[in-house]
Amino acid sequence: MESYISATEAVRNFSDLLNRIRYRGEEFVIERGGEPICRMAPVGPRVFTLADLIEVLRTAPKPDPGYWDDLEDIIKNQPPVQESPWER
Repeated sequence: MESYISATEAVRNFSDLLNRIRYRGEEFVIERGGEPICRMAPVGPRVFTLADLIEVLRTAPKPDPGYWDDLEDIIKNQPPVQESPWER
């Protein structure tokens, strides 16, 4: 069940509001001038499937033609990593 709270009250008790959301699972609708503006609720675990990953990869912008050449040049011309003075 959600509770309605004014924006002013939410600001004054923000830390308490976050604790109630996190530890009690409460939900709040924040109002300004009596009009609902937003809902604050616990974040559920994000679930991604392999199909989601495939869709992201399918719809991602493709690199321009010179991208792979530039990347290869960067990799080839990396300065050597100096030995760590912290290792014995």
